[in-house]
Amino acid sequence: MTDGAMTARGNFEVKMTPEAVQKGDGGITVSRLALDKTYHGDLEATGLGTMVSATTQVKGSAGYIALERVTGVLHGRRGSFVMQHSGTMTRGAPQLAITIVPDSGTGDLAGIAGSCGIVVEDGEHSYELRYTLTDARG
Repeated sequence: MTDGAMTARGNFEVKMTPEAVQKGDGGITVSRLALDKTYHGDLEATGLGTMVSATTQVKGSAGYIALERVTGVLHGRRGSFVMQHSGTMTRGAPQLAITIVPDSGTGDLAGIAGSCGIVVEDGEHSYELRYTLTDARG
């Protein structure tokens, strides 16, 4: 059974705590950070994860990957799921892909699939989560 495509929107706050920093040749810095997020809106949840980023000597060029476990209530359904982040910035031009890890949903969110977009304007973070829910029992 498929519930159909849904869209959840809202804001979130994020706290990033540095855990390790490696400075290398050519101005490359690789950092590992702990993520702690609070989601509001259609998704009332917390997100905990790990991010690894690399910055270059060229201002505005960087890359990051992250895994984040989101736990809470999405459109009235309680459970958790994992999001995989992959982002790059080329001289200030961002490219970001965030997908829900297949079969990572639990509770009422078992069978969730989809992707997430993030917008940062004036220091405020917002999300748009596009998802489907299928019967995970097959």
